[in-house]
Amino acid sequence: MTFNFLESVFSFVGRFTNIVARWPGSTHDSHVFRMSGIRQTIEEKFHSINDGVVLGDSGYACKPYLMTPYLRPSTPAHERFNSAHSRTRVTIERAFGWWKRRFHVLNAEIRMTPERVCTVIGACAVLHNLAILFREPVVDDGQDVDIDGNIQGQYNGPEDGKNIRNYITLHYF
Repeated sequence: MTFNFLESVFSFVGRFTNIVARWPGSTHDSHVFRMSGIRQTIEEKFHSINDGVVLGDSGYACKPYLMTPYLRPSTPAHERFNSAHSRTRVTIERAFGWWKRRFHVLNAEIRMTPERVCTVIGACAVLHNLAILFREPVVDDGQDVDIDGNIQGQYNGPEDGKNIRNYITLHYF
């Protein structure tokens, strides 16, 4: 049985801030997110883009708190937004790579009961966070992407994902 790790939220330094490993690997990422406690928490606490946003790939619906790339970018600003979105998401993909290099058990099929696999995945996430906290070296550690997550200005428009994404694109790209 494979498990979907993508109900995982990483901080920009590669630490897990949320992980749930209970979904079969065939479950679509957007469904895992829709059913997650983190989505519910974000929706309850999100008031404006100044609260921050979550990045998702094109398999997710664009929401006020969840920015996705433009499917068909039509302006240079849209292209720049997509490029920045992609470069920022690489940080998350790199964090998964660090995690899997630290714990080789995560690179292949884990032949244990599903309950035990969930425990192993959670333990690896905790140990990964501790390794970051104690500054344990990581292969390719020098390739971090610099992220400035501060949104400046005040958005005063419709609270839907596409309009917020357009606002970010207009003001920053």
